[in-house]
Amino acid sequence: MNTYNTYQPLYRVVLIEDNKEVREGFKTIIESHSDYVVVNDYGTCPPALKHLSTDKPDLVIIDLEMPEMHGIEGIKRIKKAKPKTIILVVSVHEDSKMVFDALVAGAMGYLTKDTDPEGLLKALDELRRGGAPMSSKIASLVVKSFQRSHDTPLSERETEVLVLLSKGKTYHSIADELFISMETVKTHIRNIYQKLHVNNKTDALLIAEKDKLI
Repeated sequence: MNTYNTYQPLYRVVLIEDNKEVREGFKTIIESHSDYVVVNDYGTCPPALKHLSTDKPDLVIIDLEMPEMHGIEGIKRIKKAKPKTIILVVSVHEDSKMVFDALVAGAMGYLTKDTDPEGLLKALDELRRGGAPMSSKIASLVVKSFQRSHDTPLSERETEVLVLLSKGKTYHSIADELFISMETVKTHIRNIYQKLHVNNKTDALLIAEKDKLI
């Protein structure tokens, strides 16, 4: 009897980052995990978009401020060409407008560049399981934006989850504190991201944020 039929294909990752040293650092970290392979890395968006069909990434890690094409435009084009591709932003930017624009464009996670190697790998694992990881600083920006508006698209429980996430709480500690399961925490976070992506109220918040109405 053949017992070697449990092989799972490697999770294909593409990096788009204009800083070569950062790009190589990410590659080293990612490929230290046996489940992942970096199939290609690029310094700008245009060549990455050109090779999407051959790279066939399951996940794209992308910066925002880059030459030739901004990362947010890159995210939009990747999602249009390959809707099922998961996109993780890793950026130095913590500006609320840029964060929201990236999430609305289709990013499913947002980390700051001071995230440690373990945090990056945990984020990849979470994305692969359907989660939506974000740095506590980013979660805090989302919370503050919604707290300034009474017209928040989030439920009371979703807001509670987001507030705890913004304080650096892990999924496990959030589950313990709110007396809910880990799966329920993940569901709330997925719902938060879905609302950021498609809810008309979110669009209104974005416009208000841009025009400094809130």
